[in-house]
Amino acid sequence: MDTYDLLVIGSGPSGQRAAVSAVKRGKRVALVEMRSVVGGVCVNTGTIPSKTMREAVLHLSGYNYRSIYGMNYRVKEKITMSDLAFRVQHVIKTEIDVTEAQLSRNGVEVLNGIASFVDPHTIRIDGMRGSGTYKAENIIIAVGTKPASSPKVPINGKTIVNSDQVLELPELPKTLIVVGGGVIGVEYTCMFAALGVRVTLIEKRPRLLEFADQEIVEALSYHLRDSRVTMRLAEEVESVEELPDGTVVANLESKKRVSGDALLYAVGRQGNVDELNLAAAGIEADRRGRIPVDKDFRTRVPNIFAVGDVIGFPSLASVSMEQGRIAVARVYGDENEQSNPSFYPYGIYTIPEISFIGKTEEQLTEEDVPYEVGVAYYREIARGQIRGDTTGRLKLIFHRETREILGIHIIGEGAAELVHIGQAVMTLHGKVDYFIDTVFNYPTLAECYKAAAFNGINRLARFE
Repeated sequence: MDTYDLLVIGSGPSGQRAAVSAVKRGKRVALVEMRSVVGGVCVNTGTIPSKTMREAVLHLSGYNYRSIYGMNYRVKEKITMSDLAFRVQHVIKTEIDVTEAQLSRNGVEVLNGIASFVDPHTIRIDGMRGSGTYKAENIIIAVGTKPASSPKVPINGKTIVNSDQVLELPELPKTLIVVGGGVIGVEYTCMFAALGVRVTLIEKRPRLLEFADQEIVEALSYHLRDSRVTMRLAEEVESVEELPDGTVVANLESKKRVSGDALLYAVGRQGNVDELNLAAAGIEADRRGRIPVDKDFRTRVPNIFAVGDVIGFPSLASVSMEQGRIAVARVYGDENEQSNPSFYPYGIYTIPEISFIGKTEEQLTEEDVPYEVGVAYYREIARGQIRGDTTGRLKLIFHRETREILGIHIIGEGAAELVHIGQAVMTLHGKVDYFIDTVFNYPTLAECYKAAAFNGINRLARFE
């Protein structure tokens, strides 16, 4: 029986970071991966494929340049699913190679197979080459998630698919039903709408992306409607049926019927814990397969930790990496490694892109915090005109008295990059005046910070 200092189950962003961090501390580490390739959901079916598909959609559809060349402008007239898949597969292969090289370079041993607990220090791995039992002083669970399923929605992998199967659609549908208005559902809705697909989006909550700033979500909703997306909010699917002609019908609880060539079911994700035999380790997951942990990512069993999407919100690859790093520090009693979740940025790769950090207006109103807002519009910034994005905006929220930055909310191309300027200022407890006193390159979208700061300060001036 092989013995390690640390066993990490799962090779996604959190598992990779945890394994490499432990090796840097001089530990003997093995990483268990059920697939034949590393990278987990992030690289193989989730983040990387969906973001690559988005880039392919934006390029081939000419979406970003329609305001300049006209609504009928396209780089490729007839776009197929294989056009999108070609670019995706290229990026996935490269990312797998990069990950394998990183693990190999750092001396992390990769064990392929399905892991299950025998006891809190022992796991069994069943792989293509047989089975083996491995022991470790500490174990980190980083198994990620899989698409949630529902008995109401019979997934067939052809016309009724989940988010892991989108690229397996045999052809680009003319009409598509998307069930679920969370991040995944809305991102794919935007992509297909940009390709000219008529999308109907069904969401049981009264608004999309409830954790985001309401003004930004309203702006996104406007863009979705402008792209001919029909939104059925506060509606729930009762059943889904395939018709003899190959089309799909979603029957709603309100007695409405929605028809489409295909249906994407994107209602949440489930912890990937079914094969782990958690009970043998003395751990229980909740009904959605999430593993409860404390602030140090320790489970109820002292030597077992859990990180990444399997512990629930926010389920971001960037945050998962940080959780892996912090968990390893805590495994070895290191309290110096720190990370502040209130400064984590969110990137939502809709069309247009959304990114934010800090508090929303709704949260600050609820907390009775006196704040002011400054807004800059891409259409008033030279770079916005040059790029052809005249619909984006950047919103700064700052404290009326201390002038400290409380939140930054952006919608528009490049939002996920642009937010990092504000993140740096927020992390260092900077004030809105920083943006007024700073010179930005011209022409850039970064100038939005200066324009928004002046807009906000001018509002304050009326009361002085």
